[in-house]
Amino acid sequence: MKERQLRRRCKRELQSLNVQPPLQVEVLCRALGERRGRPIHLVPYSLPVPGPFGVWIATGASDFIVYQRETTKAHQDHIILHEVGHILADHDGDDGDEELWALMMPDIAPEAIRRALRRTSYDQEHEREAELVATIILEWAAVLNRVAPPQPTDASVRRVQTALGDRQGWL
Repeated sequence: MKERQLRRRCKRELQSLNVQPPLQVEVLCRALGERRGRPIHLVPYSLPVPGPFGVWIATGASDFIVYQRETTKAHQDHIILHEVGHILADHDGDDGDEELWALMMPDIAPEAIRRALRRTSYDQEHEREAELVATIILEWAAVLNRVAPPQPTDASVRRVQTALGDRQGWL
């Protein structure tokens, strides 16, 4: 998919989720999971180094994003958003991951995992696409987090601000 098309698609997805600035990756994942009818569970894990920083595991009823525990919050958010990119694009999993899952998560039966993606390089098109999704979301969030006024706590003030205020969001 071309970058312009991917940017438009991300914009539509983010608008449909109605996630407001400042970006909270956990909130975005919860909203995406609710819309898809498949909860997204975020799992910090001490992944072996060198190795993947993040993994998306799709089971029959849920999605799991396992991300490197031993890094900064900003890097964790980027890793999670990269895996969200795979989810949004509905990428297929890599072949031969059964050994990795058995090592990392011995409590999950290999047959329960339908699909998994891991990030170790950007040689493949789907990895570059997922990385671009993460970058697009973080770029937009950086701008919106600076220009969007803080959300008022009073519901009536929020309604007035929504009705009369400038539109801020994933435009």
